[in-house]
Amino acid sequence: MRSLATCCLSSLLLLTACGGSAQVSLYVALDQEHSEAIVRRFEQQTGLSVKTRFDTEASKTVGLVSAIVEEAARPRCDVFWNNELAQTVRLAQNGLLQAYVSPSAAAIPSQWKDPQGLWAGFAARARVLIVNKDLLPDPGEWPKGTMDLVDPKWKGRCGVARPLTGTTLTHFTALSLLLGEERFGKFVDGLFANDVALLQSNGATMRQVAEGKLAWAFTDTDDYHVAVTKGHRVGVVFPDQGEGGFGTMLIPNSVAMVKDCPHPDDARRLIDFLLAENTEALLAAAKSAQIPLRAGVQGPNDATILGVGAFRAMAWDIAGTAANLDKMSAAFASRF
Repeated sequence: MRSLATCCLSSLLLLTACGGSAQVSLYVALDQEHSEAIVRRFEQQTGLSVKTRFDTEASKTVGLVSAIVEEAARPRCDVFWNNELAQTVRLAQNGLLQAYVSPSAAAIPSQWKDPQGLWAGFAARARVLIVNKDLLPDPGEWPKGTMDLVDPKWKGRCGVARPLTGTTLTHFTALSLLLGEERFGKFVDGLFANDVALLQSNGATMRQVAEGKLAWAFTDTDDYHVAVTKGHRVGVVFPDQGEGGFGTMLIPNSVAMVKDCPHPDDARRLIDFLLAENTEALLAAAKSAQIPLRAGVQGPNDATILGVGAFRAMAWDIAGTAANLDKMSAAFASRF
């Protein structure tokens, strides 16, 4: 009896050590209200259980990235579903991801995939201007782009999230590379000189405009869409589309497998599911109104959220932005 018990215990320990549990660990930076239904659908279709850790609004992306870094010696996360791209690429640059070329990503444009398969992008948001139609009833008077933030015409009437986390950190880091150090420095000085409202999040900038406290602000298309569905009188501008403009920034979600993760086989199944065309379609049709990266996938029902190819997209340096995140994050934390 003792021999049998010892054998059973040894087998149980071996299964546990080899990841025998039918559970895959997922860290998710996309808002829980948008991502949880996708996770539940995966569970229903595969029979696998997903142990999900969602991020908070205050620490968007950064909190989960920090956890992956801290756990590197003994990973707890199998798959990282990020709501932006640069932090995921930074993890790859630091050697914390492992390659997997998912067949589901075959039709995703190459610019949104790592050549070695360390990450892949899907279901994007655009960095747009949300406008209060009651305060600015004439579309001809609406702001046109990024530099309107520092135009004295809009002093005290516009806003942007502080670039400390999430898509705003990615956006401002990319802008610093695009504009160059001197010009970007003048731009940041101009934000303070122009009394631009510097708020906690893109959701906060959306609410300030929807409530009429600001005439317009930068936000993401998903937050703009939330305001529309709630019946607020708001409009949207895809910025920097004019002659010589550098275009609207498109920031996809991204997914990657953590290096030495405990359940690699199940992690691959989850990545295949997340990168499938059907997932992009579901995220486009949901409240998140994500913009599919693949031309053949149905976009959001909201016609004011333009699809890929319908606007001039910013050509931003993904690898350079990722490599500069730490430096710029420290600089932004001091300044903002």
